[in-house]
Amino acid sequence: MKDGLLSVIVPAYNEAERLGPTLEKILAWANLQQFATEVLVVDDGSTDDTLNVAQLPDPRIRVLSNGTNRGKGYSVRHGVLESRGDYILFSDADLSTPIGEYSRLASALAFSNIAIGSRAVDRSKVTQRQPLYREAMGRTFNRIVQVLAVGGISDTQCGFKLFEGSVARELFADVTVEGFAFDVEVLFLARKRGFKVVEVPVLWANDERTHVHAVYHSLAMLRDVALLRWRHSRFQNGRT
Repeated sequence: MKDGLLSVIVPAYNEAERLGPTLEKILAWANLQQFATEVLVVDDGSTDDTLNVAQLPDPRIRVLSNGTNRGKGYSVRHGVLESRGDYILFSDADLSTPIGEYSRLASALAFSNIAIGSRAVDRSKVTQRQPLYREAMGRTFNRIVQVLAVGGISDTQCGFKLFEGSVARELFADVTVEGFAFDVEVLFLARKRGFKVVEVPVLWANDERTHVHAVYHSLAMLRDVALLRWRHSRFQNGRT
């Protein structure tokens, strides 16, 4: 991958506890790179001290606010469309995948347009597993996703993805899902438009402080996947 500005998008909702250490790790990592980095923290209507924590005295950090709670998909889209990078990485605020795993995705981007971190390609890289019921629900969700939207991708939901900047801005301009299933829609659109997507095994550790509710958010994601398939099928058939 050629040198250029990297934009790191960090969506954050009530992340006052975890965000500070995460930003410090990203900035320390960025100091060691040969390329420039900007970090866009997108606050999703947090009710804790997230906004203040994000305001570090570093010119590489830009803080965006959604104003109200809109969802992870809306937050990532907001960050992508405000970014200036030649390349765009989005990462979860808990750094469940260490920022150093960027190099794995960057290597894959040399022969693709999008490189996505995966917990399923090599499960030995999962250093802290989810509870068994969450893993089972994740596998069921992925089977449905493969049938309805993006076959051949074993993990659409890992929160560590790298895009060519122009590709990300094109795709996210048309992303409509504001919740957690936005990953499925952006990969669906990428495939539809002929962009190459590569799945890359990365280190990943479960954080028990997750904001993802096992039942409520799983049902919402299934609904959103079904709706996006129906919506894009209507457009493909020439109906509005």
